[in-house]
This record gives sequence, structure tokens and C-alpha cells, in this order.
Amino acid sequence: MSLILNIAIDGIAYGMILFMISVGLSVTMGLMRVINLAHGAFALIGGALAHVLILKIGLGYLMAVPLAIAGVITLAFVSERLLFRRIYGLGELQQVLATIGITFMVIAIVNKLLGSSLLAIPLPAFLQQSVDLGFRVLPAHRLIVIAIGLAVIVGLYLMLERSRFGTRLRAAVDNRNIASALGINTDTIYAATFCLGAALAALGGILGSELLPVDAYYPLRYMMLFLIVVAVGGLGSISGSFAAAIALGILETASRYLIPDFGTIIFFAAVMALLAVRPAGLLGKA
Repeated sequence: MSLILNIAIDGIAYGMILFMISVGLSVTMGLMRVINLAHGAFALIGGALAHVLILKIGLGYLMAVPLAIAGVITLAFVSERLLFRRIYGLGELQQVLATIGITFMVIAIVNKLLGSSLLAIPLPAFLQQSVDLGFRVLPAHRLIVIAIGLAVIVGLYLMLERSRFGTRLRAAVDNRNIASALGINTDTIYAATFCLGAALAALGGILGSELLPVDAYYPLRYMMLFLIVVAVGGLGSISGSFAAAIALGILETASRYLIPDFGTIIFFAAVMALLAVRPAGLLGKA
């Protein structure tokens, strides 16, 4: 029972990080119909900014994290206006090539400015404190990650499924011309959605640096993992991305605990089997 609880706690914390980073990609690919393989670059930029603000400038963690996310949102807004808006109208292959190119550019810039070594994001003392759960003593950081992940999925559900913004976004995706004729500012809706996805990626990149270390090659190293979460959950499905991230996080953690030599093989075999049975993902629409 102790082993099962340990796997559950570590797997859920890992899954929450995957969810926060991947859900923005699910929204842009599933709702905005844009294949943005540069999504992981925003997680890298968020982690790099937090690293610089904390270790180079000397700001505290609680001040550096919001500033880093704000910096990513600003960069996402500018890049959406100047660059990604032109990518929206391209074909799927062109979108893949363009966003992969952007990813390599971000990697080169971070590598030039900060080097290729790990970009440490030191945790404050209160997040390093140990919390005794009875069966396991673990850092408070893990529990905070789980709590923030739950808050994110509730907030996203209310925003996209129960708010006027979500209704306007779905209308803009279904028929942009008619939505514009009805008075919906589709450009603003797309920009806000894009910035929301980038902000979540940055948040996940910063909070998850203990589990998914940040370096210049972060977007390439974890791109496949983020795409797997989106594919398994179903394009555009917030609840599907959440279920997929938690399930995959627990699966990978369990395989590392129980059969570390074959953990990767089992992980990808399970993903292949699931997609063979449900090509649209757990909660995706066929």
C-alpha cells in the first residue's frame, strides 16, 4: 500500500506538470486548429526568465515567477501579432515547418545567452520544507504543484465551457467570417487564447523544473511527451488532457518504480495500444 501511495503522489505531481504545459497545446491545436510545435519554447522561455530573475538579478521566487510569466505573455502577444497570425492560414505541413523553425531559433538564442547547461530555478525555503503524509515525507513543492494543477483545470473549464469568452472562441473557430459579422473580435479572441496557452506553458515549465529540468534544448527533449498528452487526451478537450496527463504521469512513474529497465517500452506500448483503440483520444471527437 505504501508503494502504491508513493507512485500515486509522484505520478499525480508529474501529471499535473504535463497537464499545465500540454493543455495550451491542446487548445491551440484542437480549438484554434493551429499546429504549434513551438509551444514548448514558451515553457523554456518562462524557465529561462525565472532563472535570470532569481540567480542573476536576485529577485525572490514569489516575485520572479509572476514576472517571468508576464514576460512570456508579452512575448507571446507580440509574436502572435507579428508572426503566428500569418501561420494560421498556412497548410498543416507549412505550420509544422514554420513552428519547428521558431523552436530552433529560440533554442539558439537561449543557448547563446545562457549556455547549454541546466538552468536552475531555486525553490524558496517554504517550498523545500518536508510534509509528513503518514506514508511518505515529501517536499511541500509537490503538494503545491498538485493544488495549482487542480486550480488550473477548474479555471480553464469555467473559462472555456461556462463563459462568454469560451462561447466566442468556439464561434470564431467554427466560422470566423460569421463570428466577425456578429460583432465578435476574432483577432482579439485568437490572441488571448494564444497568450493563455503560452502563460500555462511558462507556469508549467517553471513549477516543473524539479521534474523536467530546464535547459536550452527543453522544447525538443519534451516535445514528443507534450504531443502524446494531447493525442491521448483528445484535441481541444481540457478534461481529456487532464485525464491523459494524470494517467500517463502515473504510468511512467509506476514503470520507473517497478520495472525501470523496461519503463520506456511499456509507456510507449500503452500509448500505441490506446490510440489504436481510440484514435481520437480518450475524450476527443472522432
